[in-house]
Amino acid sequence: MRRAAVLGSPIAHSLSPVLHRAAYAAMGLDGWRYDAVECGEDGLARLLDGLGPEWAGLSLTMPLKRVALKLADSVSDLAERVGGANTLVFRDGRRHAENTDVYGIVTALGEAGLGSPGPAVVLGGGATAASALAALAELGLDAAVLAVRDPGRASEAAEVGERCGLAVRVVTLDRFADHLPAGLVVSTLPGRAADAFAGPVAASGAALFDVVYAPWPTALAAAVERAGGTVVGGFAMLLHQAVRQVELMTGRDDVPVAAMRGAGEAELARRAATTSG
Repeated sequence: MRRAAVLGSPIAHSLSPVLHRAAYAAMGLDGWRYDAVECGEDGLARLLDGLGPEWAGLSLTMPLKRVALKLADSVSDLAERVGGANTLVFRDGRRHAENTDVYGIVTALGEAGLGSPGPAVVLGGGATAASALAALAELGLDAAVLAVRDPGRASEAAEVGERCGLAVRVVTLDRFADHLPAGLVVSTLPGRAADAFAGPVAASGAALFDVVYAPWPTALAAAVERAGGTVVGGFAMLLHQAVRQVELMTGRDDVPVAAMRGAGEAELARRAATTSG
């Protein structure tokens, strides 16, 4: 048997098991198993030391992305630049750290026709914002605006953008509308934290990438859709970063994107129906 899992805390509602298991089924990988494991920062080193040779890799969510860099034997250039790894791949007894979040964002935007998004404003200054800035750099942008509540806490994300070649201007969220219109607004704000910005973003004509995927649509996404703008939801990012993880862990390039997308959408619909019921 070959094994993989997603680690983080909290982890119970992770969609990764649904996506990875759908891939294994469609690829005929009957001997593969994928689980969700609750694990905090303090427990990661001990867990890694206890893994046997049957383990192919791990998906990592918060709060493990930074500490994983310290526990890896090798780190990809991208994970180093972004300052976090969401993937550990085990090869020849060694741990290799990768970042597939950036790939997920780039691919999600590209399939929505936003491969050349133009001027961009990123809302939020955490780890996902850092990956978004790296993705914008990969799409050819040379500058971006980073809008945050507290500029003093945005230095790490801004530094990631600058390491990737972006000129990053940090502004407060209450002034972000001064930087509209833009080609693309990226919201990395959690839950309903972006609701108050729905009007200005929709009125600006900007395309939107909102990293939230449940509940969906957010008020921000719904407003942009009503205004006729292009909207990319967080599920597309989650899907494509998982596709890349499956490639890395299995060593195969025939990953069934459609099967994974269908399984993920069905699970999100099931959860929404359960919640509303």
